Amino acid sequence: MSRIPQVKKAWDMVDNAKREIENLSPQQLSDEMASSDDTTIVDIRDSRELYLKGKIPGAASAPRGMLEFWIDPQSEYYRELFDPLKRYVLYCAGGGRSALAAKTMKDMGYPNVAHLEPGFAGWEAAGQPIEDTKASAKWIPRESA
Repeated sequence: MSRIPQVKKAWDMVDNAKREIENLSPQQLSDEMASSDDTTIVDIRDSRELYLKGKIPGAASAPRGMLEFWIDPQSEYYRELFDPLKRYVLYCAGGGRSALAAKTMKDMGYPNVAHLEPGFAGWEAAGQPIEDTKASAKWIPRESA
């Protein structure tokens, strides 16, 4: 009889990641944005989410599925936006993906990484500013037939 492997729960992994990274509230991120030009805000949501919801003003986009390749200077996909000497704050829709992504960045040698704890939904609920991204979007929804 074959033994079924024990699978880790995704939310347990998120909780573990949050214990190892810096978690910011919308107010903390807003304060940091107002007081420092040295922080790069990174939206890791996919292009569909950006189109439909907008983004934090000035945030760079780095889809979660490519992040490890974009931050690795040895990768053919490396993006110059990423430098291990700089500060990064990541966010996703609700804080789960960004917690995992921030931990991954830290594990890959980026020591000054945080994430927006409640994600974009928490940013929006806190009444923080949102930049409309529809005009510059590469993803456009199809009309239903």
